[in-house]
Amino acid sequence: MLCPLPEGLCFVEAEKEEHFAAMSLIHALGWRDTYKGYVPDDYMSKEISDDRWTAVFRTNFETGVCHGLLLYRGDVPVACINYCRARKSNYNTGEVCSFDNTGYEDWGEIASFYTHPAERGKGYGGLLFEEALQRLKEMGHRYAFVFVLRENERARKFYSAHGFVWDGSHTDIPFPPDAICVDLRYTRKL
Repeated sequence: MLCPLPEGLCFVEAEKEEHFAAMSLIHALGWRDTYKGYVPDDYMSKEISDDRWTAVFRTNFETGVCHGLLLYRGDVPVACINYCRARKSNYNTGEVCSFDNTGYEDWGEIASFYTHPAERGKGYGGLLFEEALQRLKEMGHRYAFVFVLRENERARKFYSAHGFVWDGSHTDIPFPPDAICVDLRYTRKL
């Protein structure tokens, strides 16, 4: 644990099974809350379980491909983030989804970022987000990006408030049976 932060908050590196499970739960709650009406209901009910990403986060830790970080208030995880060098693929849809990151290969990426829905509006996400950006900078990245669902106005405003702007690029994420979600790439110099 890396402490202290104001108000009993702590950053915690995701390196234990309990961390991977907490991150997966926060992701699942975030998906159910944020993507309802955009990702097909059948897909959500079938695929987005509380433990859906536990193995992914464990593998990320074991391989070092992506770094997980949580923000705890006391012993309660309230937000989580995954940051890394720009990815070439993503497994969120259950199948490999390729990204065209040509021109972004040496950039840092916020691969995923969620605050527990019951903990939003308390500033927790901002603290965690800025910490991850600082870590990307310390890893040697000069620029960072994050993908955000086009319709997710709340997240787009959040990223803008943290210095990110849409660079005009996007990626289409297919969801069975026939939905396509458009993720916009927001970028920032670190």
